[in-house]
Formats: sequence, C-alpha cells, structure tokens
Amino acid sequence: MQTNLADFIKGTPEGDEADAILRACVHCGFCTATCPTYQLLGDELDGPRGRIYLIKQVLEGETPTRKTQLHLDRCLTCRNCETTCPSGVKYGRLVDIGRNVVEQRVPRPLADRIKRTTLKEFLPRTSVFGAAFKAGRMARPLLSPALQDKLQPVRAPGRRPAREHARKMLVLEGCVQPALAPNVNAAAARVLDALGIQLLSAPRAGCCGAVRFHMNDQDGGRDDMRRNVDAWWPYVESGQVESIVMTASGCGVTVKEYGHLLAHDAAYAEKAARVSALTKDLSEVMCDFEGDIARLLAGRVHERVAFHPPCTLQHGQQIRGKVEGVLRAAGVDVVLCAESHLCCGSAGTYAVLHPDIAHALRDRKLANLEATGAREYVSANVGCITHLQSGTATPVSHWIELVDRALEADRHPISN
Repeated sequence: MQTNLADFIKGTPEGDEADAILRACVHCGFCTATCPTYQLLGDELDGPRGRIYLIKQVLEGETPTRKTQLHLDRCLTCRNCETTCPSGVKYGRLVDIGRNVVEQRVPRPLADRIKRTTLKEFLPRTSVFGAAFKAGRMARPLLSPALQDKLQPVRAPGRRPAREHARKMLVLEGCVQPALAPNVNAAAARVLDALGIQLLSAPRAGCCGAVRFHMNDQDGGRDDMRRNVDAWWPYVESGQVESIVMTASGCGVTVKEYGHLLAHDAAYAEKAARVSALTKDLSEVMCDFEGDIARLLAGRVHERVAFHPPCTLQHGQQIRGKVEGVLRAAGVDVVLCAESHLCCGSAGTYAVLHPDIAHALRDRKLANLEATGAREYVSANVGCITHLQSGTATPVSHWIELVDRALEADRHPISN
C-alpha cells in the first residue's frame, strides 16, 4: 500500500511505525473473514481492511469525523486479523495509533466522555474498584444490564501457600481481578506451590496499563506501565525471580509489549524490555510441568470441559494448545467449540461501551460452547470469564481453578 503521511505525523516514532504497517497491507481482504464485527454488521468499514483505509486517510491529512471514530471504536482489538493476515500486518498497533490521532481531533458527545473517563479513572484503581464492586453487588437490581453483567458472584480465594521455595516467580494481581475473581491467583499459587515454585506479589504493582492505553489515554497507560516496571525491578535486578507470571491473558499481552511501548523512553526502555522478556502466561509456565501434573493426578480426574481461548492469548500472544495440553495431562477431557477463533465480545471495556455487539458475540460463543456438551467452561482471562458467565448458568472458571480443585480433592479425599 502506497502512503503519503501528513506533516503532523511524518517522521515521528508513531508515524514511522504506522507507515511501515500500512505499506505491509496488500488489500487481500482475508482479514474480513475472521473479523467478528464485520461478520455481525456486514460493513466494510467495520472490518480491518476498511479501518486500515480510514486510518490511512486520517494519517494522510483527511479530517476525521464522528463516523470515523465510531468505526474505530467498534473494533474489539481482538487481533484475529493478525492471525489471519498472510502479510503480517500489525493491525493492533495501527489501530492504537489511529484511534489516538482521531481522539485528539474529534470531540465526543458528553455522555460518551463521562462514561469513558469514569472507566479509565475507576477500573485501574484496585481498592476503589473493589469497594465499588461490593457496593454494586448489593445494588445490582437497580443497575443497567451492562453493569449487572459485570457483577457476577465471586468465589472465595481460599488460603495462599506459606511455604518458601528456592524457585520464585512474580505474579501480577491486576486491577479488577482481585475483586471479580480473587480465587484465580490464589489457585495459581497453590498449584505452583505443589510444583515447588513460590509465587510472589509486588505490593506497588497494579493495572497493567491496558485500560487507559486502549481508551486513548496513552500517556496514562504508559504511566501505569512505568509504575509496574519500578515495582518489579528490584526482584528482577537481584535475580530473585525467574519469571513474571500472568494469570490474565489480557494483562499478559500488554506486559509483553512494554519493551515496545516504552522503547522511546530513555529511562525505562532497557528495563521494560527486560520485564517483557521475563513475562510468561501461566500456561507457558505450566506446560513445563505436564509430566508432574499427570503423575500427581493420574486417573483421578474424569471431567469434560470446553476451553474458550481468549483473543489476547491465541491472537495477541500467539499461544495455542498449551492450556489444553496441561488440562489433558491432568486427565481432563478438554474440547474447543466451533468458531473457537472468534471473540466472545468482552474485550476489556468493550462490553460496557458497546453492549449490543458484545452480547451478540457472547450469545454466539455460548451457543457454540453449549453444543460441545461440556458441563463447565474454562478460559484464561477474567474479562472473558465474567462476560460469558453473565449469559449462562453453566459454570465458567479459569482453567487453573480446575487443576487446583483436582489437587485439593487429592489432598482431601471426599468421603461417601
């Protein structure tokens, strides 16, 4: 694709990056076949190829409109198109650049500004969100359906292991996960403890930065990233930990990109690159222990579950098959549903900002999951879990909780 960027962005780091991405696109349209919003809405401008054209026009000097902004807003940033693209177009980065430029040039309606400001200032603050979540649970019947969807029942975290191990890893607690799904990191800590790994948390680490960054507060998102680098650096620099573990794939894909997103920050570039290199999804850690899991749980687990691989895992991080491998080693009959490559509609704040599209995608995903005949659904991201659970009575949990339950049952056999 030929480009002629406007002076306002030509020669800047974002302009150079966008130019290279645009030039890689060959207009083939393969991406439209796997774009969830294009499949639902049938509008070329609500597919990756159409959005690429819109971004190209803006970066070449055309004045964006509210319509331009809406088509970019409707993108889930699922990055399914990146998996499909034969030319390796980094669409996720391009849409971040394009959205940020449009955000600065197109005023949003007041109601939209209020909603977005509330989300990006509220969600990343763990203690504030936790208190509000508890209050929201009590007032749930009075809230909008979109908010009620996010206020699902919470499983108690249970105990965290107290044993010391020579092998240590850091875990990101995250911003909303401690309130929405406190058992996930506790379960991960218990499972890794059984495998001889101690899971540590850095007290000052918080939101990974994705919430603010993807809502076009890119400066605020990078501030969150810098805070996490500062919180983790003493552990990294001293060699105390061997990895930084992500139990939410949405956080994982962002932290793995710290090195790129902070590459032009002289004070943080090297540290951020080191943090990204150390970051692993929990499945990447656990797949090294499939033999141990099989030995610990051999013949003890007889359960059929359907796994929903989050977009941030399969498309963002390009990780496939590892969760299934760990679960199968534990004896679980794990299956993928039809259209397992498609987004469930959660996509961070998307389900709040675009509930109609989000619910349509959720219901489509749940219909495919139900067709597997599984009695439980598992995933690898708190947003997907919460979103899917809002539309079904079938239990939806994090896959590590399944392994944790199996190990716990082995430690404390249930008597008849």
